[in-house]
Amino acid sequence: MDLRQFEYFSAVAGELSFTRAADRLTLAQSAVSAGIRSLESELGVELFDRSRRQIKLTSSGELLLPKVRDALDAVNAVRDAAQETTHAITGSIVIGLMTSVTLVNVPRLLGHFRAGHPGVGVRLRAARRGSAGLVDDLVSGELDLAFLSLSGPAPTALLAVPIASSPMVLVVPKDHRLASTPAVKLGDLAPEEFIDLPPGYASRQIVDDAFTAAGLERRIMIEVSDIGTAAEYVANGLGVALLPAFTVHDALDVHGLRVENLPDFTVYLAASRKRRASAAVRAFVELALAADTGGPRS
Repeated sequence: MDLRQFEYFSAVAGELSFTRAADRLTLAQSAVSAGIRSLESELGVELFDRSRRQIKLTSSGELLLPKVRDALDAVNAVRDAAQETTHAITGSIVIGLMTSVTLVNVPRLLGHFRAGHPGVGVRLRAARRGSAGLVDDLVSGELDLAFLSLSGPAPTALLAVPIASSPMVLVVPKDHRLASTPAVKLGDLAPEEFIDLPPGYASRQIVDDAFTAAGLERRIMIEVSDIGTAAEYVANGLGVALLPAFTVHDALDVHGLRVENLPDFTVYLAASRKRRASAAVRAFVELALAADTGGPRS
């Protein structure tokens, strides 16, 4: 067994796809497949069930995955210790992101990080299931860090630091009955049809929790997976939406109205409490927390 086999196994387990894992590792799929077969042969067990359209971990694979990731973390710790004598940081970081959330200027942040730490490779992964999916990927070890949003306190499994926020607003067409109202209450919205993101997305959870706390129900007619496009559906008369204010700044033919008793949409930089942070991860966090994130605060 060698370290590369462990890296291949961890990547395929995270993606549940040899193709996506190969892309993530910037390798040919054949090399990843051969590495996994070699590891399975050496261990004497099958790590993946390949009998279905989408592969899945076998019971042996599920048992070994945490141990493999612990081993990879231990190797990173050895690398960090060696680098302390040279003051050069190497390694890699995998960071999860929310789609179309611009409160943090990630490209600028990454540019500053690369300029200071050219030996560190950074891979970005877009959330496939909203912030709830990013939380799961942090806990499982798929991600080192994530920019995510939460409704309520952070899960106990995470360390999460708030770095940017935006108030939630009611987005309505310009000719809507409430368009000239300075502020609205949730109770004013009972007759409305809503556009929202699917369950698992933080803005959806913030709104669901607020309606539940108020003892109110609402009708969700359209679900969109990209928060950046939701206001366009409102502009075309398909409903109203409760969204972070930053999503409305460039939207045409809509108004954003203040909503009473609705928490802000806050972006956190989060990591797992259980995983040891590598020198590369610590350096990125230090930069992110010290930098001007460059996104709108409202």
